[in-house]
Amino acid sequence: MPNAQNKAMMDSIKADIDGLNAAWVVDYRGLTVKEVETLRNAIREADASMKVYKNTLVRIALNEHDVTCLDEILEGPSAFIFCKNDPVASAKALTEFAKGNEKLVIKGGMMEGNFVSPAEFQAVASLPTREELYAKIAGAISGVARGLAVSINGVPSGLAQSINQVSEKKSAA
Repeated sequence: MPNAQNKAMMDSIKADIDGLNAAWVVDYRGLTVKEVETLRNAIREADASMKVYKNTLVRIALNEHDVTCLDEILEGPSAFIFCKNDPVASAKALTEFAKGNEKLVIKGGMMEGNFVSPAEFQAVASLPTREELYAKIAGAISGVARGLAVSINGVPSGLAQSINQVSEKKSAA
Protein backbone atom coordinates (compact mmCIF):
# COMPACT_ATOMS: atom_id res chain seq x y z
CA MET A 1 0.00 0.00 0.00
CA PRO A 2 1.65 3.27 -1.10
CA ASN A 3 1.94 5.97 1.49
CA ALA A 4 0.55 9.49 1.14
CA GLN A 5 3.97 11.02 0.50
CA ASN A 6 4.65 8.66 -2.43
CA LYS A 7 1.18 9.32 -3.85
CA ALA A 8 1.80 13.07 -3.71
CA MET A 9 5.22 12.63 -5.31
CA MET A 10 3.69 10.42 -8.02
CA ASP A 11 1.12 13.11 -8.79
CA SER A 12 3.91 15.67 -9.05
CA ILE A 13 5.91 13.42 -11.39
CA LYS A 14 2.87 12.84 -13.60
CA ALA A 15 2.27 16.59 -13.76
CA ASP A 16 5.89 17.11 -14.84
CA ILE A 17 5.65 14.36 -17.48
CA ASP A 18 2.41 15.63 -19.04
CA GLY A 19 3.19 17.70 -22.14
CA LEU A 20 6.88 16.91 -21.85
CA ASN A 21 9.09 17.70 -24.84
CA ALA A 22 12.31 16.33 -23.35
CA ALA A 23 13.75 15.09 -20.07
CA TRP A 24 17.42 14.90 -19.13
CA VAL A 25 18.79 12.70 -16.36
CA VAL A 26 21.94 13.71 -14.48
CA ASP A 27 23.95 12.35 -11.58
CA TYR A 28 24.54 15.20 -9.17
CA ARG A 29 26.63 13.38 -6.53
CA GLY A 30 29.38 15.53 -5.08
CA LEU A 31 27.77 18.87 -5.86
CA THR A 32 27.43 21.31 -3.00
CA VAL A 33 24.12 22.92 -2.17
CA LYS A 34 25.35 26.19 -3.68
CA GLU A 35 26.38 24.44 -6.90
CA VAL A 36 23.00 22.68 -7.16
CA GLU A 37 21.25 26.02 -6.65
CA THR A 38 23.39 27.58 -9.39
CA LEU A 39 22.48 24.67 -11.69
CA ARG A 40 18.76 25.02 -10.88
CA ASN A 41 18.89 28.76 -11.66
CA ALA A 42 20.61 28.12 -15.01
CA ILE A 43 18.00 25.52 -15.90
CA ARG A 44 15.17 27.79 -14.80
CA GLU A 45 16.52 30.54 -17.07
CA ALA A 46 16.35 27.99 -19.92
CA ASP A 47 12.62 27.56 -19.22
CA ALA A 48 12.96 24.09 -17.70
CA SER A 49 12.78 22.65 -14.20
CA MET A 50 15.08 20.39 -12.22
CA LYS A 51 13.64 17.99 -9.68
CA VAL A 52 14.91 15.08 -7.65
CA TYR A 53 12.57 12.10 -7.45
CA LYS A 54 12.92 8.45 -6.53
CA ASN A 55 13.93 6.44 -9.59
CA THR A 56 11.28 3.78 -8.92
CA LEU A 57 8.50 6.36 -8.84
CA VAL A 58 9.73 7.96 -12.07
CA ARG A 59 9.93 4.52 -13.68
CA ILE A 60 6.33 3.76 -12.63
CA ALA A 61 5.06 7.13 -13.88
CA LEU A 62 6.85 6.72 -17.21
CA ASN A 63 5.50 3.18 -17.62
CA GLU A 64 1.99 4.53 -17.12
CA HIS A 65 2.69 6.87 -20.06
CA ASP A 66 4.09 3.91 -22.09
CA VAL A 67 7.62 5.32 -21.98
CA THR A 68 10.29 2.79 -21.04
CA CYS A 69 13.33 4.29 -22.77
CA LEU A 70 14.85 5.68 -19.53
CA ASP A 71 14.81 2.40 -17.58
CA GLU A 72 18.51 1.68 -18.18
CA ILE A 73 19.75 5.01 -16.76
CA LEU A 74 17.45 5.19 -13.73
CA GLU A 75 20.05 4.00 -11.25
CA GLY A 76 21.79 5.80 -8.42
CA PRO A 77 21.10 9.38 -7.40
CA SER A 78 19.35 11.12 -10.28
CA ALA A 79 18.06 14.58 -10.92
CA PHE A 80 15.55 15.11 -13.68
CA ILE A 81 15.39 18.13 -15.92
CA PHE A 82 11.95 18.52 -17.48
CA CYS A 83 11.66 20.63 -20.65
CA LYS A 84 8.22 21.48 -21.95
CA ASN A 85 9.38 24.04 -24.52
CA ASP A 86 12.88 24.21 -26.02
CA PRO A 87 15.03 21.17 -25.12
CA VAL A 88 18.13 22.71 -26.70
CA ALA A 89 18.22 25.63 -24.26
CA SER A 90 18.18 23.33 -21.23
CA ALA A 91 20.78 21.04 -22.84
CA LYS A 92 23.03 24.07 -23.38
CA ALA A 93 22.56 25.16 -19.75
CA LEU A 94 23.49 21.68 -18.51
CA THR A 95 26.51 21.50 -20.80
CA GLU A 96 27.75 24.94 -19.71
CA PHE A 97 27.44 23.97 -16.05
CA ALA A 98 29.14 20.61 -16.65
CA LYS A 99 32.11 22.37 -18.31
CA GLY A 100 32.85 24.20 -15.09
CA ASN A 101 31.98 21.30 -12.79
CA GLU A 102 33.13 17.77 -13.58
CA LYS A 103 31.05 16.29 -10.74
CA LEU A 104 27.87 16.63 -12.80
CA VAL A 105 27.43 13.54 -14.97
CA ILE A 106 24.90 13.61 -17.78
CA LYS A 107 23.40 10.13 -17.99
CA GLY A 108 21.20 10.81 -21.00
CA GLY A 109 17.52 11.39 -21.35
CA MET A 110 14.61 11.31 -23.70
CA MET A 111 13.34 13.62 -26.37
CA GLU A 112 9.93 13.15 -27.99
CA GLY A 113 9.67 9.68 -26.44
CA ASN A 114 13.03 8.39 -27.73
CA PHE A 115 16.12 7.60 -25.67
CA VAL A 116 18.97 10.10 -25.97
CA SER A 117 22.47 8.84 -25.11
CA PRO A 118 25.08 11.17 -23.57
CA ALA A 119 26.74 11.54 -27.01
CA GLU A 120 23.41 12.41 -28.62
CA PHE A 121 22.78 14.83 -25.76
CA GLN A 122 25.99 16.67 -26.66
CA ALA A 123 24.79 16.88 -30.27
CA VAL A 124 21.48 18.37 -29.09
CA ALA A 125 23.36 20.87 -26.91
CA SER A 126 25.41 22.00 -29.92
CA LEU A 127 22.28 22.94 -31.91
CA PRO A 128 21.08 26.55 -31.97
CA THR A 129 18.22 27.36 -29.60
CA ARG A 130 14.76 28.21 -30.86
CA GLU A 131 15.39 31.93 -30.28
CA GLU A 132 18.67 31.77 -32.22
CA LEU A 133 16.89 30.07 -35.12
CA TYR A 134 14.16 32.70 -35.09
CA ALA A 135 16.81 35.43 -35.17
CA LYS A 136 18.58 33.79 -38.14
CA ILE A 137 15.31 33.43 -40.05
CA ALA A 138 14.38 37.05 -39.32
CA GLY A 139 17.83 38.16 -40.48
CA ALA A 140 17.51 36.18 -43.70
CA ILE A 141 14.06 37.60 -44.41
CA SER A 142 15.28 41.10 -43.61
CA GLY A 143 18.25 40.67 -45.95
CA VAL A 144 16.04 39.54 -48.82
CA ALA A 145 13.59 42.39 -48.21
CA ARG A 146 16.43 44.93 -48.06
CA GLY A 147 17.92 43.60 -51.32
CA LEU A 148 14.53 43.75 -53.01
CA ALA A 149 13.98 47.32 -51.81
CA VAL A 150 17.41 48.40 -53.11
CA SER A 151 16.71 46.73 -56.47
CA ILE A 152 13.29 48.31 -56.81
CA ASN A 153 14.70 51.70 -55.86
CA GLY A 154 17.53 51.26 -58.38
CA VAL A 155 15.23 51.17 -61.43
CA PRO A 156 13.76 54.67 -61.04
CA SER A 157 17.14 55.99 -59.93
CA GLY A 158 18.82 54.56 -63.04
CA LEU A 159 16.04 55.93 -65.26
CA ALA A 160 16.41 59.36 -63.70
CA GLN A 161 20.18 59.31 -64.29
CA SER A 162 19.69 58.25 -67.92
CA ILE A 163 17.16 61.04 -68.54
CA ASN A 164 19.50 63.53 -66.88
CA GLN A 165 22.40 62.46 -69.12
CA VAL A 166 20.25 62.68 -72.26
CA SER A 167 19.06 66.17 -71.28
CA GLU A 168 22.66 67.27 -70.60
CA LYS A 169 23.73 66.00 -74.04
CA LYS A 170 20.87 67.81 -75.77
CA SER A 171 21.51 71.07 -73.90
CA ALA A 172 25.21 70.89 -74.75
CA ALA A 173 24.49 70.34 -78.43
